[in-house]
Amino acid sequence: MMSAQAVSRRPPSRAIERLDRDRQAAPQVFERLRDMIISLALPPGSPLSRAALAEQFGVSSTPIRDALMRLDKEGLVEVFPQYATVVSKVDVGLAQQAHFLRQALELEIVRSLALSHDEALIVELNRIIALQQQFAKAGDFAKFMAADTDFHQKLYDAADKPGLWALVRSRSGHIDRLRRLHLPTLGKAQAIVRDHKLIAKAIATGEPDEAQKHLRTHLSGTLRDLDKIRARYPEYLSD
Repeated sequence: MMSAQAVSRRPPSRAIERLDRDRQAAPQVFERLRDMIISLALPPGSPLSRAALAEQFGVSSTPIRDALMRLDKEGLVEVFPQYATVVSKVDVGLAQQAHFLRQALELEIVRSLALSHDEALIVELNRIIALQQQFAKAGDFAKFMAADTDFHQKLYDAADKPGLWALVRSRSGHIDRLRRLHLPTLGKAQAIVRDHKLIAKAIATGEPDEAQKHLRTHLSGTLRDLDKIRARYPEYLSD
């Protein structure tokens, strides 16, 4: 199991991050930093130097400032003017709100998908599940989480609700970090895969009540173990 000490010893890479020069720099820097924060490559309390980030990404200070402002808006960093910017602690209250929002939306989404058979969706969900099984076996939690995100995004896309996915994602930084802290727990990755299989099967067989039941169990797993996570990572969480 990953320890808080092990996480905190992971320094962010200072190698130059190659950006796509055909796209605006600020959104790319935002996405890279956000991914590092969610994956805990940048754990809570990590200082973020604008000068060092500008050097790391090979850009001026303006895209760095804009990216940090977006991260601040999502509550993933704290900006202290004229002093420092640090990665924020995991706000348990915001995590619980994000869970409430996501569950409310996804319960309706899986219900509607179970009532409208989409064979292409089932094929895609099963493809992602197979990848998750591989990543779990290899202990590759970063790729496992990326596949988990992909699984849920596919549900929103299939329901023609991409705007709601964007809303959920912008509110999910704190709950996603809680899930990342929880993921190395023995059996957790396997439980996620099992839940995904049950959700996909219920959608495939046209059982909306079953799909909702398994989704509710799936999304609630991390918050059920909140006390254990808090006890293991007290310096990472805030109320």
